[in-house]
Order: sequence, then structure tokens, then C-alpha cells
Amino acid sequence: MAHRAVLTARQRAALFHLPTDEALILRHYALSDEDIDFIRTRRRPENLIGFALQLCALRYPGRLLRPGEIIPKEMSDFIAAQLGVKPDDLLHYAERENTRHEHLEVLRKIYRYEMFKGKRVKQMRAWLDQNAEGAQSSEGLVRAFVQECRGRHIILPGTTVMERMCADALVAAERRIETRITACLDRAMRARLDGLLNEEEEGQTTTFVWLRQFEPGKNSADINRLLDRLEFLKAIALAPEIMDDIPAHRVTRLRRQGERYFAKGLRDITSDRRLAILAVCVVEWSAAIADTVVETHDRIVGSVWRDAKRICDARVTEAQADVAKTLAGFETLGSNLLMAKGDDAALANAVDSSCGWSGLESLVAQATQLQATVKADTLAHVSKGFHRFKRYARRMLNALDMTCASVAQPLITAAQIIRDKQDIPATSLTFLQPRSKWRPQFRAPDIDQERLWVVAVLCHLRDAFRSGDIWLPHSRRHADMKQALVSIDAARAMGLSMPLEPEIWMADRKRRLEEGLKRLAKAVRSKTLPSGVIEDGVLRVSRLDADVPEEAGDLVLDLYRRLPETRITDILTEVDKDTGFTEAFTHLHTGAPCRDKIGLLNVLLAEGLNLGLSKMANATNTHDFIQLSRLSRWHVESEGMARALAMVIDAQTHLPMTKFWGVGKTASSDGQFFPTTRQGEAMNLINAKYGNEPGIKAYTHVSDQYAPFATQVIPATVSEAPYILDGLLMNEAGRKIKEQYADTGGFTDLVFAATSLLGYHFHPRIRDLSSKRLHVFDLRAVPKELKGLTGDKIREAKIVENWPDVLRCIATMLSGRMQPSHLLKKLAARPRQHDLALALREIGRVERTLFIIEWLLDTDMQRRAHIGLNKGEAHHALKGALRIGRQREIRDRTTEGQHFRIAGLNLLTAIIIYWNSKQLGNAVARRQRAGLDCPPELLAHISPLGWAHIILTGEYRWRKIEAQNP
Repeated sequence: MAHRAVLTARQRAALFHLPTDEALILRHYALSDEDIDFIRTRRRPENLIGFALQLCALRYPGRLLRPGEIIPKEMSDFIAAQLGVKPDDLLHYAERENTRHEHLEVLRKIYRYEMFKGKRVKQMRAWLDQNAEGAQSSEGLVRAFVQECRGRHIILPGTTVMERMCADALVAAERRIETRITACLDRAMRARLDGLLNEEEEGQTTTFVWLRQFEPGKNSADINRLLDRLEFLKAIALAPEIMDDIPAHRVTRLRRQGERYFAKGLRDITSDRRLAILAVCVVEWSAAIADTVVETHDRIVGSVWRDAKRICDARVTEAQADVAKTLAGFETLGSNLLMAKGDDAALANAVDSSCGWSGLESLVAQATQLQATVKADTLAHVSKGFHRFKRYARRMLNALDMTCASVAQPLITAAQIIRDKQDIPATSLTFLQPRSKWRPQFRAPDIDQERLWVVAVLCHLRDAFRSGDIWLPHSRRHADMKQALVSIDAARAMGLSMPLEPEIWMADRKRRLEEGLKRLAKAVRSKTLPSGVIEDGVLRVSRLDADVPEEAGDLVLDLYRRLPETRITDILTEVDKDTGFTEAFTHLHTGAPCRDKIGLLNVLLAEGLNLGLSKMANATNTHDFIQLSRLSRWHVESEGMARALAMVIDAQTHLPMTKFWGVGKTASSDGQFFPTTRQGEAMNLINAKYGNEPGIKAYTHVSDQYAPFATQVIPATVSEAPYILDGLLMNEAGRKIKEQYADTGGFTDLVFAATSLLGYHFHPRIRDLSSKRLHVFDLRAVPKELKGLTGDKIREAKIVENWPDVLRCIATMLSGRMQPSHLLKKLAARPRQHDLALALREIGRVERTLFIIEWLLDTDMQRRAHIGLNKGEAHHALKGALRIGRQREIRDRTTEGQHFRIAGLNLLTAIIIYWNSKQLGNAVARRQRAGLDCPPELLAHISPLGWAHIILTGEYRWRKIEAQNP
């Protein structure tokens, strides 16, 4: 079998080198009394320490000591101290060649270690066969192999032997999976799949490439193009069940390979692998295109509503002159009537002199018409969207395999009537709620009820998909929520931070609310409320004063003057040398690390600076566009970006300078708007807050150490609140956070509930805090000073009844089975009052009340949140400076392209922050050596976000990078 490179030199060192880290030495090399008794059976000091060192190496990293191997001083000092000998005694160990072998045999007998040979090799090969399919990466399999050998007391073989065995197991597992998939395909299906590579669509490209070119659209033409692809894939009739026994990450990898290959490349690979990739792509693209059809329909419905609102607004604007004229007429009439008050004859004359009775009738008629115009509901004009829906509705309803909850069955029945082109029962409105605003529109005169009925059904279909009342089988984004949620037994076994019984949570929150209300009332009575006053039931919040010493500014300027002016290319190579972040980018098929590091850094720099590969090829003298494109296609993946970011951030946390900024336990999150071109697809929507140009938002989480540990691309028009938990749960850095800050747009009651139940302290900055109400369990127990601030009573019964589903919901977020943002949006979008959403809202009200009380009483909390949010906003300036290409616009047409552009920008930002943190630490050390003071309280106000000393433009030249044997 082909032997692939599995580990880089850095990864081998991490696995097999003797440790120098104090924590690892303490964990693995603390000798027990029994160990010391065995060791002391050796007599001379050199044999004591040599015997002990061999024992420690067998335990960790689990291998034999090599002849002449240099033992780290930290390790020898620690072991010698436990034995009461000198570390230098080791120099005389094993002067007789057989001593080391004799000691090894004794250790093997005492501690039952086995050599890696004979049946042990067969056992580990069998273990590899069982676990290779589930391995997420080559490195992960080697690590698991090493751990298994340690657990079985099998002495590790040479690194090349292990890598070869793991590589062979991975290749074998890959081939088994490919064979398993192709075994499910009959001859006709194989021919249909291979046909995707030969046929041409519209004479320009193969059907295979045409099928994978899909993105959410915004009009009926876009959705019809998507339906062309979905109908084609459905006609292939490949059952999704053929993937049921294939690990999810293997399916994802095969799909991504299919999306990277061109048809010619696929034709050149082996039959089983080619057919497996094609089969996976057909199944996965079918589900993905169905989701994209639903999303495009969602956008079209939104566009119809926006157009209807514009019609309403335009008619109101057009009526302004008539409104003014009518009001003037009534003003004249009213004035004359008031002057003639009490005289019937004069009253009649007043009418005649003003406008006359016929004129009065005209005024009244005009006023009635204007009142109808001003009060017109947007719904009155929504039916104008019928022509858009008519172009694709039947095709969409026929192509989507929709399933629904019982509550949405009338809506499905109505959709089937449209699909089957049956007579439309415009008077049958069972899919509408009794108090729906749509019902009066059906009674309005001069309304085309059939068209309105169709529009109403399709609009409600959008809402049902959003809420999860209707779902698609095998969907990634619109699956059945009940199946997606973790089971209650699994939830209880997960070790959640929230109580498993609602009574425990309820008792704790009642106690905390009671104590908090008392403290707040006491502060109001004594007029000692630190952040405002409450008078006559009205809260007035004062502004927090700044708390930055004046001396900090001079220190910042001095430290940044000490930083060297450096090219961005040199920064990338230096940080890679320190952290090895390029090792995170492995080949999509082989899993081998990228050998061409300079080429890879060119690609990452092109993404981060928003240049694009074509401009980067012109700006660098090392690679052309084809080379960069190949590296980007096969090595730069979302997982690689995430791993590289995690490596840089983890390395930054260990720099001396970061301790002045925090310990990585608090974070802030905020969205940053990036303009896009109007020609773009994906999520290029217009948000009036940012002007009239379309754009996207990058929602980023920043730790107290300035590390941007998570970022997401979201539409410019959506609420940011649901995405807070995504960043906290998507990586290890986020899971370490204890206190999370967000701006005023980043909170809802559902977010308050979810963050608290997951164990986070959520501290948003609420702009309209004075208008928020306090919600309590017992209204009678509220102190009189706070009566005016009290809102609704908490519905305890609703929380208790739905606690099992609340457990499942939180466990699902924690498990990663469904993105928290997706789950929260579905709960928030439910058109009906769903019990789980209501229970979470009640929990959120309790948590929000507790937060408001603490916020008003604790200025330190306010200041921490203010500092945290300022760190996040400061990131925006650095990212704005880095986005130098393409006139600062994100011009990628696809969602994937936009994602990589933002992820690359975030990674480049993290790299600069790491380098600045390191250099600032060096500058502090130089300043201290010069006898200048650097007070820690001032260093806390320095940020690593400066860029004036970094050369970002010009030609990108690279210093030679030392080749690492992967």
C-alpha cells in the first residue's frame, strides 16, 4: 500500500520527545513509594537515576531511551530530587553496554511491559482496522494509537513504523468505505453516475460541474435554476440510505473532494473511488440544494413583503398634499363653525361660506379615502407578489419532500392543492390562525381571493420552515427538530452545569431574586445606587466615567516606537516558526501536511488582505496563479483555518505580555459590516443602518487577551443575538470563557436563558435599560421602591412542565449536533406559542432580571463589560486596515468564498496580534533593562492591535523557510 506522510517534525516532537514542561513532568514522573522501593534495589547512584529514567520513559512518552539520547535537564533534576541523588550521576550510567538492557528486562517483568512484536503487532493492527474509519485526521489516529499502546503497556516501536502502520490503516479504511458505497450501486446507477462526467450542460461544462454550482438566490429565475439541478438529482434516484453506515466526517471529506475535482481529474482515478465520490456528491448536493431552495424562497417572500411596504409608504407620501389640503379645508370649516357657535342660521352660513354642503361631502369622502390610505396594512399589497410565486411554486412544492407536525397539516394540504393545480378553495382558511391578520384581507372588496390564498399559503410555508413545523428529511438546515435534539437520557448523562430537576433551579433563583431585590431597594432608599437613580418608579441610568490613567498613553507610544518596522511576509514566517500553524492545512485527500509553505502563506495572505489569488500571483515572485489556486483548492479548508487559528491563539496565551490583559476567561462579541458588490450572490443584503449598499457581517468573539478565537459570516440584516453561543461552543477557547459581553443588539431572553443554563455569565450592554422590566415569582414580595419597575410574573408551571425539553435543548447545543444559532432562531421564529420557547423565555426573564439588578449595583461589572466591548471594537479598526484589496469590498460571489475571505482576515489578525504581543513583551524587557518603570496597571491598557509599523503593501517577498520533513 502507498505510504503517506502522517506527522510533521513538530507533531513528532510533541508525541515522542521527553517533556520539559513542568506540568507534564509532574503529571507523569512523580514516583510512588513502590516505584522508589524497586528503584533502590539498584545500588550505585548512576544506576538509580538511569533505572528511574528508563521507567519514566516507558510510562511517557511510552518508548525506549535511545543510546546517547540527551535527557532534558528539567526531567533529570526532578527525578534525581526524588531519589536523593545528583543529576550529574547520570553521566556514568550504562558505561557497561549490557546494563541498560538488563535494567530494561527487569522493568518489563516488574511493570509488565511488552515489546512491539509478534502477537502485539497483530493486536494493534486489528485495533487500527477498527478505529481507522472513525479517525478524524492522520495525526489523530497516531495519537490514539500511542495512547492505546500506553494503556496496554506495549512499548512504542519506531516513529516510522507507527506512521507506516497508521498510513496503511487509513488507506485501507478509505478503500473499504469506497467499496461499501459502490457495492450499493447497480450497473444502471453506475452508468448514470459516470454519465455526469461525460455529458455537457448548455455546451459549456460537464453536468457534474454544473450541479455543484449553486448558491441561494433572490428571485424566481434563481430558484428555477436551483430546481433544475434538484430535479435532475432526484431523477437519478439514488437513495440517501447508502450513507447510513458511513461516518459523517468521511462523507463530508468525500463531498469536499468532489467539489475540488474537475471532471477530467475524476475520470483519472480508480473506479471505486470515483463512484463513491460521485454517489456522495449526488446525495449531499440533493439535500444541500433543497435547503438552498427553501432559503431562496425565504428571500423571495421577504422581498415581496418589502415591496408591499414600499407601496404603502409611497402611497402615504403621495397623499401628503391631499392630506394637507383636506386638513386646511377642515380647519377653515372648523374655525367658521366655532365663530358661529350658538346661532343655527350662522352655522348654516358658516358651512356655505367655507366650502358648501357639497364641498363638505367631498371633504368627508376625501378624508375617508386618505384615512384608508394612511392606515393601509402591508398585507393589502402582498398579493402583488403572486406573479413571482407563480413562476416556481408548483415546481418547488413538487421537488421538496416535505414532512410536518400535526399543527402544520392544514398548511401542507393547502400546499398540495397548489402543487397539484386543483381548484383553489379561497374560502377555506384552516391553515390560518383564528386571529390571523390575513383573514380580514379575504373579506376586503375588490380582492382576488385565489391569488391572495396562494400568496398566503407560500408566506406561511416560509414561516413554517423557519420554525421547524415543516421539515425536509436528510436536510442539514431544515431537519426534524425532535430528531435533532439529544434524548433526555443522554442529556442527563452529559454532566450539564444546570440542575437536572427544575425545583433545584427554581429555589436557587427565588433566593437570589429575593436577595437582589432587597439590596437594590436598600440602595434606592439610601440614595446610594452607584449607576443611577429610581424616582417615581422611573429608572435613570448615569454614564460610566472613563478609567484610563493619563500615563498609559505615553507608555503605549514609547513601547510601539521600540517595535521594529517589519514586512507582513516576515511576520507570517516568524509566527509560523513559533507556532507551526501551517501544519494545520493538510491535503484534503491524503491528509498530508502542505510541503509548499511559502505558497500556502501566499494563499493565506491573499485571503487575509482581500487581494484574491490573481492579484497575489502578480505581487509575489514565488508562485503563479495556477500554483496558488491548486494549493487553495486542496489545502485550505474551514477545519484547517479553525485549527490554525486555535494554534496561534493557544501560543499567544503563553506569551508573558498577555497576563497583563487577562487570563482568557472573559470575551466580547460584535458584528462588523463589510460591503459587497451588488453582483454577488450568497448573503449580499442591504441593511439601511450601513447605507444603501449590500454587504455581510463578520460576527467575531474576542477574548480578554485580544485573541479573536471565533468568527462567522452572517447576513447583514439578521439579529446578532443567536450567534453568541456559536462562538463560545465551537472551539476550546470559547469553552474556557466564563463571562461573555455583547452589545445591545446581542441579547434576547432566549440568549439569556441559554447562556445561563450552559454556565456562562452573560453581560450585555443594554441601550434602553431604563425601559426594561423586572420579572419576579411573587409580585407581592416586591419592595415598594421597585413596584414601578416590575413587569409580568414568572410562570413557574411553564418552566417545570418543559424542563425535560429544556435539558434536551441545552444538551443539543453542547453536543454540537445542531448549531445553537440555528436552534435559537427556530425557537424564536415559531409563529405559534411553542411550549419550549415559552419556557426558555421565562427562564431568560429571570436571568435578565438578576443581571439588571447586579448591573445597577456593581460598577465593576459595568467597567469590565465596557473594557471587553472596547477590545472587540478596536479589532474592527485593525481588520479595516488589513482589508486593502479590491477597494475594501468583499467581491466573492459564493458563500464559501466570503467565508474564506473573512476567516483568512481573522487568522491574519490573530497572527499580527501574536507577533505584536511577543514584540511588546520584548520591548517591555528592553525598557526595564534600561532602568525605566513599566507598572503592571499601565501595561493592562496597552493593546497588541497596532499596525503602523507593519508594511502591508508592495511586493510580497519571502525569506527562505527551513524545510521540515513532514
